Amino acid sequence: MGSMKIAVTGSTGLIGAELVRSLRADGHEVLRLVRREAEGPDEVEWDPARQYVDTAGLAGCEAVVHLAGAGVADHRWTAAYKKEIRDSRVLGTAAVAEALASLDTPPKVLVSGSAIGYYGDTGGRPVDESAPPGDGFLSRVCVEWEEAAAAAQEAGIRTVFARTGLVVARDGGAWAKLFPLFRAGLGGRLGSGRQYWSFIALHDEVAALRFLVDTESLSGPVNLTAPEPVTNREVTAAMSRALHRPALLPVPAAAMRLAVGEAASDALSSQRVLPARLLSAGFRFAFPSVEGAIGAAAD
Repeated sequence: MGSMKIAVTGSTGLIGAELVRSLRADGHEVLRLVRREAEGPDEVEWDPARQYVDTAGLAGCEAVVHLAGAGVADHRWTAAYKKEIRDSRVLGTAAVAEALASLDTPPKVLVSGSAIGYYGDTGGRPVDESAPPGDGFLSRVCVEWEEAAAAAQEAGIRTVFARTGLVVARDGGAWAKLFPLFRAGLGGRLGSGRQYWSFIALHDEVAALRFLVDTESLSGPVNLTAPEPVTNREVTAAMSRALHRPALLPVPAAAMRLAVGEAASDALSSQRVLPARLLSAGFRFAFPSVEGAIGAAAD
């Protein structure tokens, strides 16, 4: 893509921080939406809870990448935290979409975060973007999350929903919790180990988000997952090989549910999600295999 002015929410998170670094390294002007008073020309104040965005600060933006939202794996799923997971996504997305729709010259594209939780538990059945939503908590959140961008779509802004899988990274996100366990020789399969994990390397996640910004033919849902989803048992073996540690301590499903409650469903459910639209649009993965993704994160 040519040099652009791009706004990013969630810029301090795992994906957002790496996206900002990547865009700036290539000469793009990046505005970060922050939940406080802006302290410099590269910041724009917003408050997703109040659905407030300083629209003046977004003038001239050609693209917006909206990644903000409470971490699904950060806390036990109490009723209050489930509300935070939902509200941080739905209210925040509505605020961004309505702000962009109100601009005299809206951006050309909004890439709005979503997740493969949309599909629910698919078992061993492979699914692509044409599959319907599931019926669990995360599925319902994802449906509302995407619907909240309606104002942008109605304003004619090309809107893409980046349905992201499990991001393989050492320093953030759910996968980062695995690295210290395996390094200590305490890693093992979770539950039966037969559940599919649809993963994506952090490098490929950032590259895919940039691809969505730049590819005018793409709108609507796009799965950001590697083309070779693997079972948790295969993940366990790959982590063991990459870190040169044994993986002999399986964690029973009942123990996981006792330890973290309903949040365990995210690790124990099976999601075999394929990136059909990314591949058909010509995107190439640098790390299509789980071994490559883990190796890149471990370096």
